[in-house]
Amino acid sequence: MQDAGEPLADDGAGAETDLPLEGVRVLDLTQALAGPYCTLLLADLGADVVKVEAPGRGDDSRHWGPPFVGDQAAYFLSVNRNKRSVALNLKSDGGAAAAQAIVASSDVVVENFRPGSAARLGLGAEALRARDQRLVYCSISGFGQDGPPRAGYDQIVQGMGGLMSLTGQPGGPPTKFGVPMADISAGMFASTAILAALYARERTGRGRTIDVAMHDAVIALLTYQAGRFFATGQAPGPQGNLHPTIAPYAMFASADGHVNVCVGNDAQFRRFCEALDAGDLADDERFATNQSRLAHRDELDAAIIPLLQALSTDEILERMGQAGVPCGPIRGLDEVFADPAVQDRHMQLRVNHPVLGELSLTGAPWQLDGHAVEARLPPPGLGEHTEAVLREVGYPPEQIEQLASTGDIALAPTTA
Repeated sequence: MQDAGEPLADDGAGAETDLPLEGVRVLDLTQALAGPYCTLLLADLGADVVKVEAPGRGDDSRHWGPPFVGDQAAYFLSVNRNKRSVALNLKSDGGAAAAQAIVASSDVVVENFRPGSAARLGLGAEALRARDQRLVYCSISGFGQDGPPRAGYDQIVQGMGGLMSLTGQPGGPPTKFGVPMADISAGMFASTAILAALYARERTGRGRTIDVAMHDAVIALLTYQAGRFFATGQAPGPQGNLHPTIAPYAMFASADGHVNVCVGNDAQFRRFCEALDAGDLADDERFATNQSRLAHRDELDAAIIPLLQALSTDEILERMGQAGVPCGPIRGLDEVFADPAVQDRHMQLRVNHPVLGELSLTGAPWQLDGHAVEARLPPPGLGEHTEAVLREVGYPPEQIEQLASTGDIALAPTTA
């Protein structure tokens, strides 16, 4: 029996046991990030994700570098573990027929073509679900299946959806997030909808057609910022590292770096002041409540910034920890992955790749029954599993060889 927090057991044949989506096949017709992030989450939950790529080049993100590990971009490697790659020419008769054969064995189809493109390839929701009412079909696009047919790149959507207007320093230019939130949030929301559709299918016997727009996903993230706009009619702007409705709740300079201090209520504020040997500030009527602290934020900052700057980061963390005031350091990624707690939670996931050697990937952000998710399969080579998957759906070896000879499919090894 494994200790809590350890990766789920592998049966030695590359298949984990006791995963929630074991037995669910997902046909993955996506590339770049939003779609692959969605299917990564499903794969980590145990789904058999069959990733379809174009022969010869594959997913565009295989080439988005440097940095590269061998000939594979770190970008691609980061979101494609636990998947199998099948190289099909979807525009050829043989490749299209192979895709249809895989569809027939699938529970879920995920695509992120421009709206209308999947239908032109014979892989649209209407046609596929007409043949199999149990199929769950998810489309991910920039602006929805009935929206403008423009490309949905992350930074464009962040800008159009309002995120960039809220990010950065007051008076400065709009700024994008340091991670591609439009892509990632769309992938997360898509996976949630797919899981709900699979659950409902058990009750109704029918799948669903799911339409996820990156633009909608970004707007959904606006939450209380949109609430402020709806309540006041005034569009909020960037506030740097300040919280718009709570104070003090910000990043502050220490004697040797920076810390985040997040005071969530009046009792915490009193303990915060006492931890800085400034209990009188908590008795000042200007700072007695969160509402009054917001009204006098400049005066409050003038009082507490020098006190924090006189202390080292470690001193602040120790004092706030003893006082029960939420506080944390600002870390670079080197510090993040050096943290024993991060390692104990298996958030640096190590997987052996047959060509590239040991790879490190970010882990899955959940544990199931106390067990961390494991990489059952390394990120695949282009077309690495074409032959195996086609055999599974009934193709005899001679037909597979014939399709490979005509370029309808590509077999491993293939250089991306």
